[in-house]
Amino acid sequence: MSDKPLRISVDETSAEQEDRFHRFKLISWWDQERLKRAKVLVIGAGALGNELLKNLSLLGVGNVIVADMDRIENSNLSRSVLYRAADNGSLKATAAARAAREIYPDQRVQAFNGNVVYDLGLGVFRWADIVLGGLDNREARLAINRACWRLNKPWIDGAIEAIQGTARVFVPDGAEQAAPCYECTMSETDWRLLNLRRSCNLLTRAEMEHGKTPTTPTISSIIAGVQTQEAVKILHGMASFAGKGWVFEGLSSDSYQVEFQRKEDCYSHEPLDEVIELDARADTLTVRELLGRTREMLGPSAEIELGRDILEKLVCPKCKGEETLFASLGKVSAEKAWCPKCKDARRDVQTFHKIRGREAFLDQTLASIGVPAFDILISRNPERAVGFELSGDAGGVLGAVFPDEGLSVL
Repeated sequence: MSDKPLRISVDETSAEQEDRFHRFKLISWWDQERLKRAKVLVIGAGALGNELLKNLSLLGVGNVIVADMDRIENSNLSRSVLYRAADNGSLKATAAARAAREIYPDQRVQAFNGNVVYDLGLGVFRWADIVLGGLDNREARLAINRACWRLNKPWIDGAIEAIQGTARVFVPDGAEQAAPCYECTMSETDWRLLNLRRSCNLLTRAEMEHGKTPTTPTISSIIAGVQTQEAVKILHGMASFAGKGWVFEGLSSDSYQVEFQRKEDCYSHEPLDEVIELDARADTLTVRELLGRTREMLGPSAEIELGRDILEKLVCPKCKGEETLFASLGKVSAEKAWCPKCKDARRDVQTFHKIRGREAFLDQTLASIGVPAFDILISRNPERAVGFELSGDAGGVLGAVFPDEGLSVL
């Protein structure tokens, strides 16, 4: 062995020290540029969402949207790494986005403050390369699942309780196999608990809006770590445990995988054949104008499918009084059903989820009937299903991650 001193170039050493991602690049298959271009939608900014965002920032993922509707409470501070005492009362998504940028200043991260089931347009899902879920309710998971399957987007769900948890990877149908989705995994108990969120007339039960799940920061770190690791693999074009769940039992420290089975009659398996970008916004495009565009392309019998049930009006069966609302069904509480005039009469709910061309509100804007900004509305004929994206809303919704500066990495 030579006794000559090892010579290291000062320039090489300095370059390595200046590259915050140098250690990652020592991994043979690692592609930091791919992660920089990646677009990730994180839904939920609670304990799991905090860990997901922290991991994405540390890894140098370049474009992130975080969606949540809640505000920070004092109890969040013991389980959420991104929040501080001064954040109490602040919107979770806004505070989490700010903290993520502090970890990785070059990251473009945008907060979405709203209900992911009723307020988040499908255009955001189409923007994303992958979706990560840090949620605590089945209704939101089901909505995310159906959005991802329509737009062929992989998504990774995380669930935690006490010191146990699971991470599940769902990747839409591939070239060689038909894949199971989240809805395929739902049991009769899941559907029963989901239905408990609705009253007898389908309006939201206020007491079901804020369930409290006991969790610890340790299990959040474990499950979010697995979720993020699987996301990195998918973003690199590598195999993941798609169609399976990874379960961790905290009391015994045992872990194992479960394999899900596909249900052929599952309602979520409805991919769009094509998405047409419209230079139009929900607050300016009328229902009639959109219907006309869809029929020009798909024929005179084409109808418009909305991504959610819209509550058009409440009608009292006793006094026949009507109240027009045009609101997403899940945004109206069960208490609203009682007639303000009759007091003891429960009003009937009149909803719609399709537009057929005979409606009285055809000359109203899409926003005025409850369609969110940057949504994708669907029209079909016997041959294909086409989505029409309200792309004029993209800048307002995507914010810091607009314009889209790179192609999808998948």
